[in-house]
Amino acid sequence: MAIEDRGFASMDRNKQREIASLGGKAAHKKGSAHEWTREEAQAAGRKGGLAGHRKPVAVATASDPDVTIEP
Repeated sequence: MAIEDRGFASMDRNKQREIASLGGKAAHKKGSAHEWTREEAQAAGRKGGLAGHRKPVAVATASDPDVTIEP
């Protein structure tokens, strides 16, 4: 629970899930919900997996003793 007692984030987890579920069901009923193809899901998973493990360029080159980094 949040320090202040207001807003969606401070709600009980089950209540949040219930509200979010209603939104998803409404989007599917309306026909505006996105349905992933197998290829889209694979590409998104691959992209997310890479993004969390990349090093910033300065850090990656700083470990190489032959490379000098100028500020």
